[in-house]
Amino acid sequence: MPIRVKEEPYVLEGRIVTMDEERRVLDDGALYIRNGLIEAVRSTSEPTPQGFESAPRVRTGDTLLPGMIELHNHLAYNAIPLWQIPELYEHNGSWRGTDEAREAVSKPAEVLARTPGVVEALVRYAECRCLLGGVTTSQGITLSSSPGIQTYFEGLVRNVEKSGGEGLPGADTRIANPETGGAADYLDRLRGMTCRLQHLSEGLGETPRAWFLRLQLPDGDWAVTDAFCGIHSTALTGEDFELIAARGGSVVWSPLSNYLLYGETTDLPSMQEAGVLISLGSDWSPSGSKNLLGELKVARVVSDILGGDDPLLSAEELVSMVTINPARICKWSSMLGSLEDGKLADVIAINGMSGDPYQSLLDARETSITLVVINGVPRVGQNRLMAQFEPIGDHEEITVGSSNRLLDLSPIEAPDPLGGLTLVDAKERLTTTLADLPAVARDLDRGAVPEGFVAQWDSVSDMPQPEALARAATVPRWTVKLDFAEEDAALRPFDDRELADWVKPMVFEDLTVADHPGFLRSIVNARNVPHLVKAGIVAAYGSDLVVPTEAREEV
Repeated sequence: MPIRVKEEPYVLEGRIVTMDEERRVLDDGALYIRNGLIEAVRSTSEPTPQGFESAPRVRTGDTLLPGMIELHNHLAYNAIPLWQIPELYEHNGSWRGTDEAREAVSKPAEVLARTPGVVEALVRYAECRCLLGGVTTSQGITLSSSPGIQTYFEGLVRNVEKSGGEGLPGADTRIANPETGGAADYLDRLRGMTCRLQHLSEGLGETPRAWFLRLQLPDGDWAVTDAFCGIHSTALTGEDFELIAARGGSVVWSPLSNYLLYGETTDLPSMQEAGVLISLGSDWSPSGSKNLLGELKVARVVSDILGGDDPLLSAEELVSMVTINPARICKWSSMLGSLEDGKLADVIAINGMSGDPYQSLLDARETSITLVVINGVPRVGQNRLMAQFEPIGDHEEITVGSSNRLLDLSPIEAPDPLGGLTLVDAKERLTTTLADLPAVARDLDRGAVPEGFVAQWDSVSDMPQPEALARAATVPRWTVKLDFAEEDAALRPFDDRELADWVKPMVFEDLTVADHPGFLRSIVNARNVPHLVKAGIVAAYGSDLVVPTEAREEV
């Protein structure tokens, strides 16, 4: 009989990379899971914990690791194709609000975020992009409705801003630079937080570094605590990293995005020497990796290049950057980030049990991920594993590359706010919409369609007709709130061009490297990425693409 995870305990067996303080690796291990929790982590040779004597066992034959945690990803933009960036930029203020960025990124994203039938597809696609990359926690998608109501979409992947539950405090996120003269107020707010994910000094040189220097207080101290996490921090110096580390602060590193836009990345040797706690983030699809699995490869490439015969980061340190480190940054380490007794059962399985256990994740591609479990519920995996579990709703059959997978997108209790939309249908809607972007934008410009969607929790379809008609007039329609919309508007306050004047047809890009072979070619053609970084990324995927010798040399 298939395992009913809502009603009965089960045991997941394999090689277990715990990521606990001792960094235990159990070559023949077992995770004893009940009601979304790991009740025990044991070797299979140890006695079975009480209550699991007759529990069904799933022998994966694979390497089990904590689900990956991502603290930097603008999911609402992740259906936008990789931007062929036209020049080398100094900092994010050099490209945000430009015509090129609006045409390639912000305006197409606005069309997707407002169009009925497409908003749901965007949300479904973005969440599945996380799942198929082994990400079980990411930054959330904000939904907005008139008059000014906002909420985070609560799907299967945990939101770092609003996950809920004991031991999972919500993080604050901030994209705007710290204000001039605002260090004291900033510190007051920071003292009331467990984690602030602050976009910081993105770019190169003294201009973006000065944005960080605004955090210095009149008495010479700094508005930095253990709640402070600087996303990017690309312009910071060794001295800056030392003061962040001394105050318990941390950094989210997004190397591919840095290279694509600025030709350089955050000073890894200085971060490492200062002892800063580092995690990884893939940023977004216009200038970033497909997922955190891909960003791990870029981080390893940079570590290998800068370290020569002695890489700056070990495989274990890199795996820490997507598991226990981000859990510590957002103060979730009592519940997530490692596989330990009493923690939540967020688990990924990587094909096979041979070789270095940490290297197995670094070498993995999307096709190597055989199972993703969130809160004890298997959400996507190979048929041989998923078939051993009774789905919460229905299994959707998909492929990753040429490998078959079963996907379970059904919520455990609440109705699916996306109305049961499948990943296949979501991809079809996005493909059609991107190909016909000007016409879709024109409908929005004319007000020819109602914007957004009615979430399942607001549905009137089951009401008697008179009541449904009355209720329909007041039911909110939800659109996606884009992270950079307010800043973009501030940069161009008098722009009166309609959406249709900005956008052109686009080609949909699939959600994994395995299904989008053009992704690596786009990286090879990227003008700002150094030659050695390009070559390393291509090699990491086993591709035989040739990297032109005219690529930038500096790393």
